[in-house]
Amino acid sequence: MGSSTQPGTAQTFKELELAARNLNIKLQFLDVLHTEDMEAAFGAVVTRRADAVLVLNSPVFNSPRTHITGLAAKSRLPTFYWATEFVEAGGLMTYSVSFADLFRRAATYVDKILKGRKPADLPVEQPKKFDFIINLKAAKQIGLTIPPNVLAKADKIIK
Repeated sequence: MGSSTQPGTAQTFKELELAARNLNIKLQFLDVLHTEDMEAAFGAVVTRRADAVLVLNSPVFNSPRTHITGLAAKSRLPTFYWATEFVEAGGLMTYSVSFADLFRRAATYVDKILKGRKPADLPVEQPKKFDFIINLKAAKQIGLTIPPNVLAKADKIIK
């Protein structure tokens, strides 16, 4: 589930399709352009008998997090999110870049610039820290048991 108006969504979906093909998983893209379309999108997911949902990055999904996680719980489907905030709002799980780490690293760049370094001389960096977070309350709500070996890999577990 994503928004075709969000830059990068097409490339992200292309990469997801490649990975899914290697795992023999069929993907279906649901284009959600407006917050009001959320309920219809989850209804379509249920009608299409999806096994899980992946919510991609889009401004359309940012403000109604609790509504989205509620719809996911109502659909009783495992739903994975692009950011930690969704899991903290009741979503099942995320494996995403650590924004806290990005903000700390950005502060070091600001410090260097304020001390006279030219921004063009600073290297471009890729994210280095990712968070795998599982919400056991959400898992219980949809009747999902998370295997112990998966829980052991989580950076944070919400009980």
